[in-house]
Amino acid sequence: MLKDLVKKFKVARGNERREVAWALVREAARFSTREPYWEFLRSEFGVNPNHIKDAMIFLEEIGELEIKRSADGRRLWVMTLRDIKRNPVKLDRWLLISKRPPTK
Repeated sequence: MLKDLVKKFKVARGNERREVAWALVREAARFSTREPYWEFLRSEFGVNPNHIKDAMIFLEEIGELEIKRSADGRRLWVMTLRDIKRNPVKLDRWLLISKRPPTK
């Protein structure tokens, strides 16, 4: 499944690329508790870690994802994926979805 999503991400454009990127990141997040993570993806699925990172960078560039960073500014890829696994929908997204007209 991951390998198919990587292929779709490479060729997709526009809104479809965003949707495929989210599907790829969510699928990759399912396995984020496996250690060592990147070697697990490489051996089990034959997926290059750079493709997952490219999808995450793409989502960060369009403002849909925030990659966690360490104190020295390095990106924390696996911690971001673990956070996505634990909290697939953030509170602020729920607030945007459930906007109701003010009551009197």
